[in-house]
Amino acid sequence: MTRSMPQDPMIQRLIQQARQAPITRRNILQGAGIGAAALTLAACSTGGASKPTPAKDKSDTVKALNWANWAAYLDEDDKGNYPTLVEFEKQTGIKAKYDVAVDDNNTYYGKVKGQLALGQDIGADVVCLTDWMVGRLIRLGYTQEFDKSKIPNAKNLNPTLQNPDFDPGRKRSLPWQGGFAGICWNKEKLPNGLKSVEDLWDKSLKGRVGVLSELRDTMGLIMMQNGVDISSKWGDKEFDNAIEVFKKQVSDGQIRNIKGNAYLEDLKSEDTLAAICWSGDITVINAEAGDKWEFAIPTAGGTLWNDNFLIPVGSSEKANAEKLIDYYYEPEVAAQVAAWVNYITPVVGAKEAMQKIDPALADNQLIFPNEETLAKTKIFRTLTGAEESKYGAAFQAVLLGS
Repeated sequence: MTRSMPQDPMIQRLIQQARQAPITRRNILQGAGIGAAALTLAACSTGGASKPTPAKDKSDTVKALNWANWAAYLDEDDKGNYPTLVEFEKQTGIKAKYDVAVDDNNTYYGKVKGQLALGQDIGADVVCLTDWMVGRLIRLGYTQEFDKSKIPNAKNLNPTLQNPDFDPGRKRSLPWQGGFAGICWNKEKLPNGLKSVEDLWDKSLKGRVGVLSELRDTMGLIMMQNGVDISSKWGDKEFDNAIEVFKKQVSDGQIRNIKGNAYLEDLKSEDTLAAICWSGDITVINAEAGDKWEFAIPTAGGTLWNDNFLIPVGSSEKANAEKLIDYYYEPEVAAQVAAWVNYITPVVGAKEAMQKIDPALADNQLIFPNEETLAKTKIFRTLTGAEESKYGAAFQAVLLGS
């Protein structure tokens, strides 16, 4: 069966560009690539289709689950095992497969959206995706509602995270980890450091800068540099001003790469010396490849976000997934994970538990930020479906031209 071309002229142009675009190393690294990005935008610009029916739960007889997540996002030992997940299996008898399947929200969605629309199994019973993508999946009916009686530890959720606009009452999502988007640099090559997004555009860094393929982080930081409160009311003018800055830095060759998690490999190889990046990643890369990089929230501010647990509509191991989520909301378990990943834990009580693991980490602002640190960040406001389509198309067009 073939699909007809979407009627939105902007989407038509984007898909046509994708068909004509040459294959590049960056396109390959982005997984599903340009076609998936175009179809993703087409998907979020349409509506009216009936929502799929959740799969029948078989957790009583099937003691297994698959968990799709981002790289470097769960505690890991020297043998490649995940200690907290191994303990979960021992406690519950549920065999849990951990799959590092998410490199970028859009490319992951591009791989599974067709199955989600049909209510089919996507090969994952629990997935961790970012706020805005979770909001999209909830809006489209692609997630299952939690049975909160099976997640009693949800009571440990930080009160500030209990009622996001995309999921009031947290009926279909619960935060996994949070973090900041900011700037980072190679301390050996740039001993004087960086302070602002504007510093990334210094001519001495031409061709050695990387940025994230996440619109809300890259564009969010650029917009904040322009003086925009990204959490408040802003519109086309503010976004267009920022996209022009982004487009210029790409076309001038200042920006070398635009990637998801793969940006870390560019830092390691020194293809890039500075980047727009995610906070916890820099701790991980320093542990893996030497203490060579530093992270900072830019002077104009950084973005604040959460990746969230959700159960896809086609999962037949819903109760098993709920047991997993409940387990990771135990403060001691949350602290053990946070000590390794160095992202913001959403679990109340984890800071006290961290005191027993590593007291120094209990004061780490990247894990347990205080009000002063949080005041330097903003949450990118939720976009309407029309805005997501329009702004996403403009952002992808720059990526396609890079």
